[in-house]
Amino acid sequence: MKTYSARPADVSPAWVLVDAENLVLGRLAALVATRLRGKHKAMYTPHIDTGDHVVVVNAEKVQLTGKKRRQKTYHWHTGYPGGLKERTVDKVLDGRHPERVIQKAVERMVPKGPLGRRQLKKLHVYAGPDHPHRAQQPAPLDVAALNTKNTTEKSHG
Repeated sequence: MKTYSARPADVSPAWVLVDAENLVLGRLAALVATRLRGKHKAMYTPHIDTGDHVVVVNAEKVQLTGKKRRQKTYHWHTGYPGGLKERTVDKVLDGRHPERVIQKAVERMVPKGPLGRRQLKKLHVYAGPDHPHRAQQPAPLDVAALNTKNTTEKSHG
């Protein structure tokens, strides 16, 4: 029996819509990274981009557990002496580009290199509820229903 290996011609990426409102950031990013890489498909091949396009809306309403919203920091260096900068997640989410929190979380979960960069181009994150991909008819994915830990809202009755 031969091992199946997908070819680029065999792949037809789907479009998926995820509403990030009240979802936990890390769990959302892990699920989105899995979809981008195509690991949820039976035809997954490590060196071929078999993933789907993922549209994430309401990125500004994503949640973090514990004290991460105030304590988690992003670091970068400007390239100049003494140029180490840092910013908390709180400042990023309340700033001009709250979608970057999700983009960075997913970016760090896909492989580095040409294949990972190609897969990241299929990620479309928007701060509000509107997106320009209506023509692709993305299928909604209910992440909150997959696991009770995926959301911060407690639905105990």
